[in-house]
Amino acid sequence: MTAGTDTAARPSAGSLVQQFERGLDAPICLTWEITYACNLECAHCLSSSGMRDPRELTTTQCEAIIDELQRMQVFYVNIGGGEPTIRPDFWHLLEYAVDHQVGVKFSTNGSRLTPERAAFLASPACGGYVDVQISLDGATADVNDYVRGPGSFDMAITALENLRTAGFRDGKISVVCTRQNIDQLDEFKALADEYGATLRLTRLRPSGRGINVWDELHPLPDQQRTLYDWLVAHGDRVLTGDSFFHLAAFGQALPGLNLCGAGRVVCLIDPIGDVYACPFAIHSEFLAGNLLTDGGFQQVWQTSELFRDLRAPQSGGACEQCNFYDSCRGGCMAAKFFTGLPLDGPDPECVRGYGELALAGERTIPPMSIDHSKSAPTRHEPVMVSLSRRLVDRSAPPVSACAEHPLAGFAPAER
Repeated sequence: MTAGTDTAARPSAGSLVQQFERGLDAPICLTWEITYACNLECAHCLSSSGMRDPRELTTTQCEAIIDELQRMQVFYVNIGGGEPTIRPDFWHLLEYAVDHQVGVKFSTNGSRLTPERAAFLASPACGGYVDVQISLDGATADVNDYVRGPGSFDMAITALENLRTAGFRDGKISVVCTRQNIDQLDEFKALADEYGATLRLTRLRPSGRGINVWDELHPLPDQQRTLYDWLVAHGDRVLTGDSFFHLAAFGQALPGLNLCGAGRVVCLIDPIGDVYACPFAIHSEFLAGNLLTDGGFQQVWQTSELFRDLRAPQSGGACEQCNFYDSCRGGCMAAKFFTGLPLDGPDPECVRGYGELALAGERTIPPMSIDHSKSAPTRHEPVMVSLSRRLVDRSAPPVSACAEHPLAGFAPAER
């Protein structure tokens, strides 16, 4: 795999970050949301999933995408949703990718990961090309089910047990860090060790439905420091991707890609073939093109005007004056956009405090450009959503952004 097409402007030496900033001919990995259908209603769902989009790519079209990824030598694809295993052809597409030497890492709530499916994933048929991430946002049922819905903790644990029994090696427990679960980091690590899995921590982004709950769920400043110190101590055995480079301003850089990879080394394909710069920025502002109408994935990746702009030298705005700019690079593009901050401004969770100042100023929250949420609640509706819809006492004040506990001031609604 070579560096991208603008070789004249590309530095011929330097760090990987400096090379990656100008993009590559093919992404190192990409996220592919193959369906918006989901049997859960997670309150922080970044793709606002729930209902299937009737324009979903067909099986044949999905196979063609896999063929193209193979030709481009994409290392692996992160398959998600929605809940990807709900798609009737999911297991066929997984096998098709394996047969075409495209590695698959899929994220699941575990609802359909039966003992038989776990045995298949552990079998030679998958040839080491498949990795499984079980989503779990609390090390206990009360914390997890608050945002992911009743029964979702037990569902995930059953899936982990099935994988362990089948002999599947090194599955992942994928955790979105929230205000409620930061004090459970050691418990998450213990769970991963118990099931022979690797812990993966990701940042809560105010994307999709996440914008509605970000004020109540995103970690407080002192918790950001707790998370940073924990990652410094345990980071060599925990996966983070590019989630926490904004924490680098505390001191040393954390393991992982300390760079916003949007449109440079990562991107997202959605269920209808739209290509977005980032898995956390599913919004028309970050739409690079469509596979069906713009000549296929390679054409979009290599020629999109949006991607070309992202790969050009970026201004850090006022952040460039900060001593830590080279470490945190101004933080997360998606987090800034969805909280109404300028893209060349500070991250809303800037650990030097500049994000708080920016959030206190005048800003406009962009409206959601897609929403596949279910119109009526189901049995898996998360607690915090049911509270917002059916408050016992509607005269009670809302949960504030600085509440010590996201449930402060509320009693659970009767079902």
